[in-house]
Amino acid sequence: MDLFERVSKDIIAAMKAKDKVRLEALRNVKKFFIEAKTQPGANDTLTDEAAMKIMQKLVKQGKDSADIYMSQNRQDLADAELAQVAVIEEYLPKQLSREELEVKIREIVAETGASGMKDMGKVMGAATAKLAGLAEGKVISEIVRAILNS
Repeated sequence: MDLFERVSKDIIAAMKAKDKVRLEALRNVKKFFIEAKTQPGANDTLTDEAAMKIMQKLVKQGKDSADIYMSQNRQDLADAELAQVAVIEEYLPKQLSREELEVKIREIVAETGASGMKDMGKVMGAATAKLAGLAEGKVISEIVRAILNS
């Protein structure tokens, strides 16, 4: 069962369970899935890889929105946003811890032969490709910068 079908079935389950947060989050995800499927050239298909990228984007947007709400002292809105993020994250692969990420990035730095900040682009390209879906780009960038500066 692909992600699109899984989300569709989980929407029905959320309706039956009267789980409003889960239902709203999954409906939002499905809306983006349908938009992606109906884009010109998509041929009414959505790969799991493309679906994952959409979900990762939605998680990042949700976290960013929650940060903005918190900075404006609107904890109620931030909590609602983070609750939806938690639902979407259930469908994504487990994120690597900062320590695991640092080990992997050190390996990538060694593979690319990077020696300083001038090689940041080369390392980031390799790291984002290898670690796609396992960590946020912002965290990867912070760790790469710290390693290349040391």
